[in-house]
Amino acid sequence: MSEYDVVVTGSAGHLGTALMLSLPSLGFKPLGVDILPSATTTHVGSVSDRQFIASVFDSNPIKHVLHAATLHKPHVASHSKEDFVSTNILGTLVLLEESSRSSRSQIESFIYFSTTSTFGMALSPKPGSPAAWIDESVVPVPKNIYGVTKVAAEDMCALIQKQSGMPVLVLRTSRFFPEEDDDEDRRAAMGDENLKVLELAYRRVDIEDIVSASVCAMNKARDIRWGKYIISAPPPFSNDAGTLDTLNRDAGAVIAKLFPEVNAIFQERGWKHLARFDRVYDSSKAVKELGWEPRYTFEKTIERLARGEPWRSPLTARVGKKGYHAVSTGVYTKR
Repeated sequence: MSEYDVVVTGSAGHLGTALMLSLPSLGFKPLGVDILPSATTTHVGSVSDRQFIASVFDSNPIKHVLHAATLHKPHVASHSKEDFVSTNILGTLVLLEESSRSSRSQIESFIYFSTTSTFGMALSPKPGSPAAWIDESVVPVPKNIYGVTKVAAEDMCALIQKQSGMPVLVLRTSRFFPEEDDDEDRRAAMGDENLKVLELAYRRVDIEDIVSASVCAMNKARDIRWGKYIISAPPPFSNDAGTLDTLNRDAGAVIAKLFPEVNAIFQERGWKHLARFDRVYDSSKAVKELGWEPRYTFEKTIERLARGEPWRSPLTARVGKKGYHAVSTGVYTKR
């Protein structure tokens, strides 16, 4: 019998690759599943293929499931709604049911990777309104098929967890892709590194920190049993009306007040500030309940920039850019 103890779905993608590269050094033996062959894919197949998924569990003493396989927001332009339902909802159901079968009582954690995109319209305050403070109490209002299917998959996780008792945790990750922003206006506003560094203050997370959050979730799942967590670099801001109001009118002023050295660092690089932050992701629940200790926060990033050090993790470079499409679709074209 093989010695694999962790299934990683979506093993050819950004997060799946990061997990497959990192887990062995953390004491795990991961098995990668994806519809695409890759250096980090052990078995090629679809998560919605029940016979295929059952064979993976039947052949290996799996203890943890890290479910990262998904159709993403960029696929909205290239895939049908039926494709999204098949992959994001049916695929999640198949994986949950095959993981939770009574004969497989050794499953210690099922970690589902969702997205902060599920919040949808809740992320868009009207111009002049305070920035939206987003924590786990905010009710998602999905605005496209991607968000709809991710919310439905989260609900499927809750249902199967309740019925089976299998420990299931949902990690809603903020943006971590290395590609340029898909919004033309944001790309035109400033350089890519400038934009991504600022995003770490309110809507981005380094992929190495997602891996560490995943391991924390795997270790805590049996005690927690069920929970949802935002995984984003902890914001340096306080959740008060004055701060949120200023963030949506003059984000640079808030940043400069908290970090007096930032303007000189930015000036040296020819960088500038965003005019407004429309939302702030609060990941304090994950820090508190999972014992997560993110290393690539905005504060630590500013310190690295001041010392002339790389601000991104080495893992980000190892994973590289993946793209999402074989055909030309702008910033998401496969490399």
